[in-house]
Amino acid sequence: MKDSIIIVSGGMDSITMLYEFRNRIALGLSFDYGSNHNAQELPLARMHCRRLGIPHVTIPLDFMSRYFKSSLLEGAAAIPEGDYDEQNMLSTVVPFRNGIMLSIAAGMAESRGLKRVMMANHTGDHTVYPDCRSEFVEAMSAATRAGTWPGIEVWAPYTRLTKAGIARRGKALGLDYAETWSCYKGGERHCGQCGTCRERREALAEAGITDTTPYED
Repeated sequence: MKDSIIIVSGGMDSITMLYEFRNRIALGLSFDYGSNHNAQELPLARMHCRRLGIPHVTIPLDFMSRYFKSSLLEGAAAIPEGDYDEQNMLSTVVPFRNGIMLSIAAGMAESRGLKRVMMANHTGDHTVYPDCRSEFVEAMSAATRAGTWPGIEVWAPYTRLTKAGIARRGKALGLDYAETWSCYKGGERHCGQCGTCRERREALAEAGITDTTPYED
């Protein structure tokens, strides 16, 4: 049943999905696109894949940091602090990031004789990121089915879950979320004040998980 590729970042959501669906995952696929926090996320993605015995590949997408506009690609000082909402987080959108990554993953899946590409979006992303919404997932899956001989599907089982709902699944799996990364500033430790740090703290608290993440604050 190992019929799927997962796009795994090293964050809470994709790591939870990696463990929950590990029996279906043939390959963990990460992308180095020059974000502030790639250096913290990618080693965690590799570590978890290695722990589960799942092959892992990182593909460089350095053109994105050179040609795309986003505070996520411009250094820690460009990342806004405050709540995880549209007004505050809009600058962190990397244009069509998931579309680009899913397209590459679909090609990898076809090349390896696999049937699915998995992504770990959730309801909290929908307000800010267009390429995390259910309409996008459905349209992208229709495109990959039509554009590949095997009819590769995009599968996003967390689309209608909250981040706290994902954290509850991780709690049931026994995950240590201190071994994941969220902070968009990309320092040595989580800053604790940017939108993704606040979202992380709130989700863990709502899920009843003791947060052992080291924070700067």
